[in-house]
Amino acid sequence: MNTLTRLALVAGSAASLAGCGSGGFLNRERPDEFAVQRQAPLVVPPDFNLVPPAPGAPRPTEGTASDQALDVLFGGPAQRSGVESGVIDRAGAADPGIRSGAGDAGTNTVAKGRVTRDIVAAPEGDGASAQATIPN
Repeated sequence: MNTLTRLALVAGSAASLAGCGSGGFLNRERPDEFAVQRQAPLVVPPDFNLVPPAPGAPRPTEGTASDQALDVLFGGPAQRSGVESGVIDRAGAADPGIRSGAGDAGTNTVAKGRVTRDIVAAPEGDGASAQATIPN
């Protein structure tokens, strides 16, 4: 290769690699794809005598995405199957906030004794050497 060919090759490589830089039109602000939320579908109200909402007021049927997520995770009664409802009825109604109170520092716990402590402290294994004893 002669010098002119090498110089043209180096200049072409430098020009093609210049587009890989972090500046210029490639470094622009992009929207946050996780902040996008769906819009509720349009619904014709059954009563046409309704008062239109005030400008800028939030729609009553929807909130922000974070409010909807909190409502789904922690709010409202969950749909229960017939079997689950029967078990809950037989066990007795629990306080609605029981899940919040279970991890509270003021919650009293019952010591299960030596057997539970032995089970928790047992070494891991596949159970091949496990033994059962029946007390008299």
